[in-house]
Amino acid sequence: MELNENQSALILETDENGEISVEVASGDHKGITGALCKALAIKLMQDVDFQEELMEMLDEDDEEDEKSK
Repeated sequence: MELNENQSALILETDENGEISVEVASGDHKGITGALCKALAIKLMQDVDFQEELMEMLDEDDEEDEKSK
């Protein structure tokens, strides 16, 4: 994927142990998109409450998927 100079993206990857890593790809390192992606990456990796909130959201999505089957 090629990013324009005003775009940034978070890249999430899981390893064989299920650990998730987060990288920021950006053509806008000093701009708002790069700054937001960097802030989100830090929050994803360091904020336990945010991680728990995300996992709860994933669990809710799984439950809804199961109900629709």
